[in-house]
Amino acid sequence: MLRTVTGPIRAATVSGPVLPHEHLRTDMRWAAGIDSDPYRWLDEEQTVIAELRELRQSDELGLIVDLTCIGMGRDATALARIAAAGRVPVIAATGLFTEPFANLRDQDVDALTGRLMADISDGLEGTGVFPGVIGEVGCWGASATPAEERALVAAARASLASRLSVATYGQDALGLLEILLAQGLPGSRVAVGYAGADPAVARKIAEAGAYVSVGALAAGVERSTAVALSLIEEGYADRLLLSTGLSRVAQVRRYDGPGYAHLFREVLPKLREAGIDDSTLRTVTNANPLRWLTSGTA
Repeated sequence: MLRTVTGPIRAATVSGPVLPHEHLRTDMRWAAGIDSDPYRWLDEEQTVIAELRELRQSDELGLIVDLTCIGMGRDATALARIAAAGRVPVIAATGLFTEPFANLRDQDVDALTGRLMADISDGLEGTGVFPGVIGEVGCWGASATPAEERALVAAARASLASRLSVATYGQDALGLLEILLAQGLPGSRVAVGYAGADPAVARKIAEAGAYVSVGALAAGVERSTAVALSLIEEGYADRLLLSTGLSRVAQVRRYDGPGYAHLFREVLPKLREAGIDDSTLRTVTNANPLRWLTSGTA
């Protein structure tokens, strides 16, 4: 079963592609220590709904995982409205984003774990919406600060207690994964966000049993395609996740951005041109994200 913002559904009912790392509503403009960016937000509900409905029709989009967690302007009520109007199931997240955004400094691991478990057990901000994933959690700088490491440990402990899967964010992909695995979390429950270009790093993530989660907007089309091809050719197609990774208003089509369809219009065609067959692409876009999301309940 998958916990979506409009209620639980069976994973087997999701027959179309899954976008495992997206943001449907965010507000990250006012973090302490971060320069204000007028485009570091997304509050275009009708625009997002229209794009999702179009993708449902054109590409049979089956599910979206919204990784907007604590510190990123999460709005569970808005997600429920978007899911209902967009006619695409949406999974909401809990988790503590990086230190400049989430309030991490004075809380120990037990307190941080308690914050996550309250979301998981009681719902998000009294809305009756329950999270179906933990993330994205990780680091803002080159590596995790002590506070960010505590947030990662809390995510691992909440995952072990709830069986929800975890998604990471940050430059130190292997370091973040190591922190989670050290808590006894199975690699199969972790999607490691990776925007780098080194196929060896991607391979090490896959060898640990975790998923390499590539966002086309963060990595760029050429890099996304190269990392995906490398993993597929080395026999790790079953450890690859692909998404668009849209997170801010300037990226939606209304303002001349690529929109949520970017993965479908740019990256997947290039993979087909490189000889990747539709069966493999279905594994990557449907079977893999569903396996990741349900690995704790298998």
